[in-house]
Amino acid sequence: MLPTDEPLSHLGPSLLLLLQLLLAPAAAFFPNIWSLLAAPGSITHQDLTEEAALNVTLQLFLEQPPPGRPPLRLEDFLGRTLLADDLFAAYFGPGSPSRRFRAALGEVSRANAAQDFLPTSRNDPDLHFDAERLGQGRARLVGALGETVVAARALDHSLARQRLGAALHALQDFYSHSNWVELGKQQPHPHLLWPRQGLRNLAQVGDPTCSDCDEWSCPGNLLGFTLLTSGYFGTHPSKPPGKCSHGGHFDQSSSQPPRGGINKDSTSPGFSPHHMLHLQAANLALLASIQAFSLLRSRLGDRGFSRLLDITPASSLSFVLDTTGSMGEEINAAKIQARHIVEQRRGGPMEPTHYVLVPFHDPGFGPVFTTSDPDSFWQQLNEIHALGGGDEPEMCLSALELALLHTPPLSDIFVFTDASPKDAFLTNRVESLTQERRCRVTFLLTEDPSRVQGRPRREVLSPLRFEPYEAVALASGGEVIFTKDQYIQDVAAIVGDSVADLVTLPLEPPVVVPERPLVFSVDGLLQRVTVRIHGEVSSFWIRNPAGVSQGQEEGEGPLGHTRRFGQFWMVRMNDPLQTGIWEIQVTAKGTPRVRVQARTSLDFLFHFGIPMEDGPHPGLYPLTQPVAGLQTQLLVEVTGLGSRGNPGDPLPHFSHVVLRGVPHGAELGRVPLEPMGPRERGLLAASLPPTLLSTAGPFSLELIGQDGVGQGLHRVAPQPCAVVPVLLELSGPPGFLAPGTEAPLSLRIASFSGPQDLDLRTSVNPSFALTSNLSRVRLEQNESAWGCLWLKVPDTAASDSVVMVTVTAMNREASTVPPTHAFLRLLVRGPTPQDQLPAPVHSTDPVLTTTSPAFHLSTLVTPGRAEGGLVGNPWWGTVGAVLLLLGLASW
Repeated sequence: MLPTDEPLSHLGPSLLLLLQLLLAPAAAFFPNIWSLLAAPGSITHQDLTEEAALNVTLQLFLEQPPPGRPPLRLEDFLGRTLLADDLFAAYFGPGSPSRRFRAALGEVSRANAAQDFLPTSRNDPDLHFDAERLGQGRARLVGALGETVVAARALDHSLARQRLGAALHALQDFYSHSNWVELGKQQPHPHLLWPRQGLRNLAQVGDPTCSDCDEWSCPGNLLGFTLLTSGYFGTHPSKPPGKCSHGGHFDQSSSQPPRGGINKDSTSPGFSPHHMLHLQAANLALLASIQAFSLLRSRLGDRGFSRLLDITPASSLSFVLDTTGSMGEEINAAKIQARHIVEQRRGGPMEPTHYVLVPFHDPGFGPVFTTSDPDSFWQQLNEIHALGGGDEPEMCLSALELALLHTPPLSDIFVFTDASPKDAFLTNRVESLTQERRCRVTFLLTEDPSRVQGRPRREVLSPLRFEPYEAVALASGGEVIFTKDQYIQDVAAIVGDSVADLVTLPLEPPVVVPERPLVFSVDGLLQRVTVRIHGEVSSFWIRNPAGVSQGQEEGEGPLGHTRRFGQFWMVRMNDPLQTGIWEIQVTAKGTPRVRVQARTSLDFLFHFGIPMEDGPHPGLYPLTQPVAGLQTQLLVEVTGLGSRGNPGDPLPHFSHVVLRGVPHGAELGRVPLEPMGPRERGLLAASLPPTLLSTAGPFSLELIGQDGVGQGLHRVAPQPCAVVPVLLELSGPPGFLAPGTEAPLSLRIASFSGPQDLDLRTSVNPSFALTSNLSRVRLEQNESAWGCLWLKVPDTAASDSVVMVTVTAMNREASTVPPTHAFLRLLVRGPTPQDQLPAPVHSTDPVLTTTSPAFHLSTLVTPGRAEGGLVGNPWWGTVGAVLLLLGLASW
């Protein structure tokens, strides 16, 4: 464990792994693996970040032996590439999914890479240790690490990862952009992460540092001195006489004497004049990154550090509960399932790491209760009782939005209610938020017209009143299950199954068609397959590849065990399953719902990105959803590649991706997947054709491939995707919000696919006052507009509370075009010293935040064409913008 106020002089066993990692094929100080197209053989910010995190995770595993399992041995990991899947299999057991851990690392890596792309950060010398602003850069670096600790302690781990990515980018840039390596240093700077120690021997403004170099490669252009300096980049600030430039193709300052530069970002002399020192700089940057991760571990403790990086195979547990008087059975069912999960998984690897509870009724909802302590969660849940009446509908979507704000990504959220939503106007926003957070929402509805007691209802109830739930479930990859009071406790057992990290298997066709069986594929890496059917079913059968069938009769059958709860059937198939094509035939009135799920460690993560090839740091700018009119790449990260029937079998591989329309399953196209980097890392890319990006409506991603022995593999993304019509960017001030202040926000909107006439709406959760100078904008193709917003933080704002600002762009002329949403997460923080990291804390106290509906906007300009429109390529030259879709927003 690192000391809290002294430099590292000893890194422990993890240091022994570094040379092994660096000698492995690596995908530069360039942003991410996509950068290797411009500079093959370089080490990227993504590599440095992920390898440092893996080293410190291994160190944690070595020091904290797993309960009930033999301790890990360092020698088992030497001489091979360190992989998340291998670490999880060794520590938690074979087949333990590393998906959430790798997703958390992806958040940090993308936030790191974004520093080279975002207009608010890419040209700021303080954030890159450029222009000899070394003291200012160190202050920003230490400040970002402190903000990481504060956000993590407030249980806002997404925001913590964003700040951590920004801090690591600056830290790694120090070793590439300064002359620390050229001074012959063999260890990281001893004072860079410890603000109580001053930076010494800094070059002053009048000290010449470089000689002129008219070649791409400039190995001897630094003057003979022992002062610490860094290169100037671009024109702001301008380079004083005699000073070094950053250097490379895109650095305007490098054409002014003294020419050349000193950056070591890559192995390419066209980008990096000191390319010959790239590996030495990367080695020190990796060591320094390990120091930073270890420092965070010492500040947060092992449990807090594990939550920061999701170092667990377990999911979170989030409940949204209707508490009106008719909900007694449903609340009891939630309590039973929660108690079962807590008791069965306490102390084990699958114990949930985060608990969220949001009650609602009419007209209120909340407060939200969040904790990492299962006993605190159970106590809070046990205090909820069904009280009072209240007409249907209820404030369900408001409560769900609040839960999404506080639930970690890649989680399941369960909504228990018997009422339709009173706040259906939130449907589109909640849909978009589920996809931004990558959370799956399941509604358990006990809508029972025959109930004679319970809630009163309004005189006229539309038969379509539950459609908002259907829309949210479809967008999030969840489902809506209708049942009755007497069955709710049995049906709610799906909560425990979902927390076990199931994958949904694709069906062909995806919905029941009369007289046509549903088909799904079973491979040798699937276990505990469950078939769920609900609806007015008269009969069904399931058939395996050998032709063995089982009908709807309850009890044990030749293929598995069937249980029925009213109109809900659950069939748990017997392991091991026969591999191949299975069939399900359902005869029913109406349209029954069928879902097939299984446990497996072989899964995948994905995001989209825009290639940024004509700048000083080529790479891929990440998006959550593709934008109409922009060239887009699909990036896939396969998890669980080590899962093989026999250890000697070749690795599974995926060859192409199929895009299908949702919900009916029409194939829109298939695109080959190309490996990026070493095969064992599981990184794949596909270039999406413009015809696919013009698709209206949601689409699913299905990966097709083979396992090590040639049998077919088929995996589907848990949530559908959609092409958004415009690019909407929203950014806030650096650092955190302070009570009693007004924070400026920046908004940018751009169209790349044609004319757009848009209304802009804003909201804040909780209800802080928000003003804006932009309410309507009309854009032509390749045109942008900018706006300013001001968020007023009241004096009474609670410290460490999360604020979500949402901007929605709605097309005024095409009602069928879905709105585009930008989400900005901010954290309120009380005044603390800004020159040091917060002291270590070992508390796991729960957090209780009271939140109410929020919408406050004052429009300062009349509707019409927005001021600030810019014709031309709207990508470059923007002011203060963070992509809505990134999940990178708001520092």
